[in-house]
Amino acid sequence: MSSREHILAKIKSIPRESKLLPDIPDFHFTENIPSRFIQSIESNKGEVITESGLKAFLETNRFEKIISLVSGMENLSTQLLPSDAHELNELEIAIIQGQFGVAENGAIWLTDENLGLRALPFITEHLVIVMDEKSLVSNMHEAYQRIGAQHSGFGLFIAGPSKTADIEQSLVIGAHGAKSLRVVLK
Repeated sequence: MSSREHILAKIKSIPRESKLLPDIPDFHFTENIPSRFIQSIESNKGEVITESGLKAFLETNRFEKIISLVSGMENLSTQLLPSDAHELNELEIAIIQGQFGVAENGAIWLTDENLGLRALPFITEHLVIVMDEKSLVSNMHEAYQRIGAQHSGFGLFIAGPSKTADIEQSLVIGAHGAKSLRVVLK
């Protein structure tokens, strides 16, 4: 018997008790889902706006480099999505569609289907995510149940603009990604 087989035989000889898995508690959510979602986005330093609020934001700031991948909002684009992410380096606004949002923490689920290029939400100066209010779920348990049926090669939650407080405990917005997040709830 080799030393490997000896070790494995010793491990197999250890008596084990069969244990039942713990019951998963009911995480019933009693709050108003849209109101809680808005509160969560705001606590993450984001902002929830209307479609007319988005247009006012774009007009006020006179952005020149905008990419909108949202159906029905393509006219807001000033440029097409390039095939190479390196050409996004001066992008001011990216407008993308969110699949669903989570009320308890403001996280918004995105996959390759929404991004065009995976770098898009991280390289843009300002990020706008358009969401259908009916797509909101109450908590992460519901979110993972919903994701479980999807078959995407890439997915992520975004819950606000990029921020860090690693250096001297001072909060810095936009250090590693978008400086602002606006969510348009339809």
